[in-house]
Amino acid sequence: MSDKDTSLVQVVEFPSLGDDRGSLVALEGKQSIPFDIKRVYYIFGTQPGVARGFHAHKALKQIAVCVVGKCRIMLDNGEEKEEVWLDSPTKGLLIEDMVWREMHDFSDDCVLMVLASEHYDESDYIRDYDDFIRQVKS
Repeated sequence: MSDKDTSLVQVVEFPSLGDDRGSLVALEGKQSIPFDIKRVYYIFGTQPGVARGFHAHKALKQIAVCVVGKCRIMLDNGEEKEEVWLDSPTKGLLIEDMVWREMHDFSDDCVLMVLASEHYDESDYIRDYDDFIRQVKS
């Protein structure tokens, strides 16, 4: 994991608030999240050995957070690849547009929440890796 500004892996730390009753993380658009949040979804119940993702977005920013459990995320901008483990509800992964993403090694209890800058739009997806590479190079 790298913390360079040019790195594919851009981890956002969220402050954990709370007291003796427990903890709380507040996520706010244009505050702790660097964009307006237009969509939230979460992935859970992923079967052992199953990988998810395998796509890029033309114009969508996302923050991925493992609110429970852990998973490994591979990011690829067409020139370099980096991996990061998401394993804390106080750690988010900022994924920019035109970045191929794959999620692997989900723990049995993993709940991966994703906050997105835009509403769902199938035409924004690039689902073929070779097509992704062609678009990156053009």
